[in-house]
Amino acid sequence: MSGTYKDIGVSSEGHVGVVEIQRPPHNFFDNALINQIADAFEAFDRDTNIRAYVLCSQGKSFCAGADFANRPQTGSAESGKHLYKEATRLFRSKKPSIAAVQGPAIGGGLGLALMPDFRVACPEARFAANFTRLGFHPGFSLTFTLPRLIGQQRANLMFYTGRRIGGEEAFAWGMADVLVPLADVRKEAMKLAAEIAESAPLAVMSTRETMRRGFADAAEIATERELTEQDWTRKTEDFKEGIKSYAEKRPGNWKGR
Repeated sequence: MSGTYKDIGVSSEGHVGVVEIQRPPHNFFDNALINQIADAFEAFDRDTNIRAYVLCSQGKSFCAGADFANRPQTGSAESGKHLYKEATRLFRSKKPSIAAVQGPAIGGGLGLALMPDFRVACPEARFAANFTRLGFHPGFSLTFTLPRLIGQQRANLMFYTGRRIGGEEAFAWGMADVLVPLADVRKEAMKLAAEIAESAPLAVMSTRETMRRGFADAAEIATERELTEQDWTRKTEDFKEGIKSYAEKRPGNWKGR
């Protein structure tokens, strides 16, 4: 099964499916990676043996978002399709999923980490919506998913400052559901998925459909709004400076234009 994917490994253990992002060390994403994950999730949805799945990553970061230092256009209309529009496919998955967050989940990588139903993290995990530090508007449906998890005020704090939240604070805020030592992150995510898989699969899918009713539609509406704002903020001088300052690891010298 994994032979059909270039950047991910796909496997299963009992009734649990596993998608492993294989672009270490930072697992930067683009349209191709998002589509592969969505394809794998859809395949799991069709597989009656799979009852829950785990999204995990090789390397240091869970997903450090787009590789803006080397590819500033990531997330704009690559090959005619917006990255974040492609990502809305992920929100339409039908079975419970768990993100095993072993390291930084930054920018769109945070969006990817917040898409599953649950997150298992460790103190070393880092969560940041750093878009304004790069000079543009948040994306990946984060304006919907982040406040839903941690409340409007904390989401505003993360969006406006771009600050990084450690695993312990993320757990206290409800962004992570389980906090374990780094070495146990994947094992604990598998354990939670296996526990979900012990419940009757049709009943779980039915309950999840009720609990997440409107979730994918709301994520899609948020994405449309985000793209409108991203399109113009990406054309500013500040965005160019944001990418440059990010690559040079220094604060941005903003002009407000």
